[in-house]
Amino acid sequence: MGFGDIMSVQTTGASVQTAQQDKLTYSGVRASHTLAQTDAGRMDNYKSTIRRVGAKYGIAPALIAAIISRESRAGNVLEGGWGDYDHSRGQYNAWGLMQVDVNPNGGGHTARGGWNSEEHLCQGTEILVYFIGRIRNKFPSWTAEQQLKGGIAAYNMGDGNVHSYGEVDAHTTGRDYSNDVVARAQWYKNKGGF
Repeated sequence: MGFGDIMSVQTTGASVQTAQQDKLTYSGVRASHTLAQTDAGRMDNYKSTIRRVGAKYGIAPALIAAIISRESRAGNVLEGGWGDYDHSRGQYNAWGLMQVDVNPNGGGHTARGGWNSEEHLCQGTEILVYFIGRIRNKFPSWTAEQQLKGGIAAYNMGDGNVHSYGEVDAHTTGRDYSNDVVARAQWYKNKGGF
């Protein structure tokens, strides 16, 4: 695929903070794999749609599945399709399986389609592709795999917060977003049928 090989991206996996979502007593790649496996049954509901969207945009379906796992636990943590509740605003910040940021002070996107629809997955994947492109332009000397990882981090917190490859997750949620997503994607590719 034109965005680098997800299986060749280096990863340290989930942080202790992320692993504690499921009360895991370990972190790292093993924790990311456990989290992905926990979501695998729910993810099967979306497999054919994820594959279509991945083919349409040239993005590994396993990567889309990994973002869905990280963002919404394959829909398990959503309230009517919404997530990331902002108590100060009294509103949700994100929509759907891929948690498209609808906060006007954040991503400011307009939610498209049902929370678990192909239209929604297309929107989320378009945002990912956009950020990979932004990282490619910002860091042209990085390898395709480094640019892919940087784009994944930017999906979480914007390309303006990606300053170096060594600290790609310095400003992401849990300080591990791209590392966790990459490790989950590798599990979905190897063991999840993506």
